[in-house]
Amino acid sequence: MLGAITGDVIGSIYEWENIKTTEFPLFQERCHFTDDSLLTVALAESILTGKSYQTLMREYYGRYPDAGYGGNFIQWARSKYPAPYGSWGNGAAMRISPVGWAYETLNMVLKKAEKFTALTHNHPEGIKGAQATAAAIFMSRTGASKEEIRNYVTNNFGYDLSRSCDQIRPGYEFDVSCQGTVPQSFAAFLESNDFESAIRLAVSLGGDTDTLTCITGSIAEAFYGGVPEHIALQTFSFLDDPLSLVTKEFMKRFVIR
Repeated sequence: MLGAITGDVIGSIYEWENIKTTEFPLFQERCHFTDDSLLTVALAESILTGKSYQTLMREYYGRYPDAGYGGNFIQWARSKYPAPYGSWGNGAAMRISPVGWAYETLNMVLKKAEKFTALTHNHPEGIKGAQATAAAIFMSRTGASKEEIRNYVTNNFGYDLSRSCDQIRPGYEFDVSCQGTVPQSFAAFLESNDFESAIRLAVSLGGDTDTLTCITGSIAEAFYGGVPEHIALQTFSFLDDPLSLVTKEFMKRFVIR
């Protein structure tokens, strides 16, 4: 999950200023966490405490109202009677990483990913994006190869993971859908050789950069055995104390075993 937050923070300044290159300072003063990190941490807190994820998402929105949420989510968070709104947006995949760490079977990961996602993103494409991401994290942390992950995601979720970053990059534009973000995030992960290169490749694709790097980072963390310490320390420097506390507690319980 720290990989997701790291990707979000690094990618935050490129969402509206795509750079299409892997050469850039990894962290800059303008970097910041967005709704991607907040809803990820809210899910981690829900898993840790048993508190309703729906309740926590609304609480986090109330505490951090200007973090870049989508319009439909804002209406949902403010609603007196919140109900799923049929979203296929990439928010489903950006916030799901704690599920890939917290459960001990792939079947349970898929069930929990659907449960937590359907609170808002109950469109089949939204659920698919979340399940594919959570499954990749689970498979990565349990020793699957990149080829095994690629084949599983392709065969079970129908994503085309055959295109390279060089093939995607020239024509890739801003896209908030799962179907237009998750495969590209996977491409950056599959082509990488370590955590940092995965993030750099994801940023270089452009599009909805903070979310794309968030998804890529969540998988890369699991596959490469964590976020490098010097990068992790910089990520935590952008979080406030409550967010850091939940993140560290989740990592202590589920990631560092």
